[in-house]
Amino acid sequence: MIRVLTADDHGLLRKGIRALIGTDAGMQLVAEASTGREAIEEFRTHQPDVTLMDLQMPDMGGIEAIIAIRGEFPEARIVVLSTYSGDVQVARALKAGARAYLLKTEVNKELLGTIRAVHAGQKRIPPEVASGLAEHAGQDALTQREIGILRLIAAGNANKEIAVQLDLAEDTVKRHVTNILSKLEANDRTHAVTIGLKRGIIEL
Repeated sequence: MIRVLTADDHGLLRKGIRALIGTDAGMQLVAEASTGREAIEEFRTHQPDVTLMDLQMPDMGGIEAIIAIRGEFPEARIVVLSTYSGDVQVARALKAGARAYLLKTEVNKELLGTIRAVHAGQKRIPPEVASGLAEHAGQDALTQREIGILRLIAAGNANKEIAVQLDLAEDTVKRHVTNILSKLEANDRTHAVTIGLKRGIIEL
């Protein structure tokens, strides 16, 4: 019997997962969580064979929860369920120790097979997600400062406003913006924000 924990802040998705797992005689849903902190507590209590983890949750996100769980239980087998196929989100999840990455649009078709594969020690990444990772593999990553500036651009701030908020010279901000455009191969600030959102570098 494969014992499963699911962590997602959307009750409807948890209900769907509960129903799906209920159709498989070889699986049992042992616990549910709606935040990252709850996921850690439920994992400690039940120590499931496979954990399904959403990335965007209140209180504590999925990446932080994965790192915390694997810090205590290095053998934890975790499947990320996400609406985002952006390569940066995927790379973060895999670096944190996730064994599989499944888009929520594919849950009905792929979930049970993914749980079985991960339980058997395999890794699973959908082809479209893997191709996104490969496409950007050689690119320079944005620094934390550049990500912070991109977030402020996305919020509608001009360079002058960003400089004031971050206590930087305006010329320094301009230099960072130039680097951001270059690294993302963006035509302008709006294009950079669009790319940042698509790749999972920033969220709104």
